[in-house]
Amino acid sequence: MLREVGDRKMDARDADDKGSSMKVRVKLVEGVTWLAAGDSGHGVTVDGAPAIGGRNLGPRPMELVLMGLGGCTAMDVITTLRKMRQDVTDCEIEVSAERAESPPRVFTKVHLRYRVTGRNLKSSAVERAVNLSRETYCSVSKMLERAAVITHDIEMIEPS
Repeated sequence: MLREVGDRKMDARDADDKGSSMKVRVKLVEGVTWLAAGDSGHGVTVDGAPAIGGRNLGPRPMELVLMGLGGCTAMDVITTLRKMRQDVTDCEIEVSAERAESPPRVFTKVHLRYRVTGRNLKSSAVERAVNLSRETYCSVSKMLERAAVITHDIEMIEPS
């Protein structure tokens, strides 16, 4: 999905690109509840588990990392499939992970399950879109693969 910006064509992957720097602000609300906001102007409440004083008002920081991975690869896959003229009607990525037992409790294994729904989808196109995301476009995946083994599987669904 291309759009014109000045004399440059941009796709979904770089439409919000503001260069090589990025900035977010994380501000304490109370206890271990935080408000995080980024350059895009959007914010999210981040909270800790009740066991450490959280009130369960938002995702935990490590959940946000997995959400970022899922969102990043989802955008790559859907835009790539649309460019390939695949009739995608839905796309869902379920991300699961295992963490190290002692601090720092980094992710050691991450698995992505892609569920792509569409009419007459070509499995080769879906596999190529997923592989392009993992190998070329998804910055979050590239960062995480330095610490974790990342695997995936793909489920293609024909709508009824």
